[in-house]
Amino acid sequence: MTATTTAQAPTETTGARTEQAASLIGDARERIDALDNRIIGLIRERIAFSAMIQDTRIASGGRRVNLSREMEILSTYNGAFGKPGTALAMTLLELGRGRI
Repeated sequence: MTATTTAQAPTETTGARTEQAASLIGDARERIDALDNRIIGLIRERIAFSAMIQDTRIASGGRRVNLSREMEILSTYNGAFGKPGTALAMTLLELGRGRI
């Protein structure tokens, strides 16, 4: 490998201009990937609980969706992340209950 190729490698894979920065970015990306895998697992768990709640509510004669509960969830996510939090909450709600 030439010095030119070695110097370009960090930029190609991470956008960094030094080996040290590339290493830091690579490590951080591994951590983000691990967090994403945990988040995906938690979302799947949330979907399962949501389905159980919805099935139980419908079996008891209730509605498929509890709008006041959904408003609580939207408010929570909006309070934590602002407008993007509302979009995130809407996505989570849709994954859990389907489109309304």
